[in-house]
Amino acid sequence: MRHRKAGRKLGRTSSHRRAMMRNLVTSLLEHEKIITTDAKAKELRGVADKMITLGKRGTLHARRQALSFIRSSQVTKKVFEELSSRYAERAGGYTRMVKVGNREGDDALLSVIELMPAEEKKKRTKKRKVAK
Repeated sequence: MRHRKAGRKLGRTSSHRRAMMRNLVTSLLEHEKIITTDAKAKELRGVADKMITLGKRGTLHARRQALSFIRSSQVTKKVFEELSSRYAERAGGYTRMVKVGNREGDDALLSVIELMPAEEKKKRTKKRKVAK
């Protein structure tokens, strides 16, 4: 039974899994859209959201925490300057996952995981009363 065992092993050792997640998060935040397997994308969502939340926090401690996980200082800079302002009004859910089919070689489920676009201000329109 797998009670109280969170996360997926993905057929890797813990150090390999951590290194893979670091690479995936760095690539996602740099390119804002990547194609990967469904299971990896599901694990990646939470980690990527956590990095953007650190960027929104904006403190020195948060920057050091992000730098310890993200492999590129340029990507960390992007998170703290560009992405944090883009998602300032959003309370979580910074990524979107779309299933795209199966991989040719091994028939693995593939998904596109991408960062959500910036929220646009919606114009409120008044409902017109229809004359009877």
